[in-house]
Amino acid sequence: MEKTKQYIQSLNQHNDSLLLEMEKYAEEHRVPIMELDGIAFLKQLIRIYQPKRLLEIGTAIGYSAIQMAKAHSNVHITTIERDSTRYQDALHYVEQAGLTEQISIVFEDALEWLEQIPHEQEYDFIFVDAAKGQYQAFVEKINPHLKSGGILVVDNVLFKGYVAKEVNDDSRWQTIGEKINHFNQWLVNHVDYDTTIVETGDGVAIAVKK
Repeated sequence: MEKTKQYIQSLNQHNDSLLLEMEKYAEEHRVPIMELDGIAFLKQLIRIYQPKRLLEIGTAIGYSAIQMAKAHSNVHITTIERDSTRYQDALHYVEQAGLTEQISIVFEDALEWLEQIPHEQEYDFIFVDAAKGQYQAFVEKINPHLKSGGILVVDNVLFKGYVAKEVNDDSRWQTIGEKINHFNQWLVNHVDYDTTIVETGDGVAIAVKK
């Protein structure tokens, strides 16, 4: 399976200088960003669905927001980041990409921000890639703001093999893996969603709101 993974990753290589710079920065500063096959899959979903209003929970340095904006020129992305350094990095990279009109970055805790926005404010595509232990809390807060027929995508739902216990040790990753497994079970059985989990990147959950 590892050779298959490497093969798929090789097919998703690119020569975009800004994205390459961001990937290098993320590696050097240990900023988690989506794997190449995962981001390619996410972009394909956006091309197929063509959302107009997209909410991202977890901006980091803006890598996924920029990629999503490049996938569909008519989407407006609101992305939330609570870390000041990553927020500033994201502002820089989004400006470098020339996407400041398409991407709005909010510097705030996502759970607090979701409490404050009007109930009638809706999105047709929501992407969650933030604190793994808070996934269920994010979705509970997000649910009223995702329109019927809208798409919810959650990254890292297989979490480096810890969720399926392919990796089993005493590290804190094991605890996070257990929390994500609980979230996966909860989401798959949620009455408001039809959900599937795809083994791409670090595992991606796709849920369609009924």
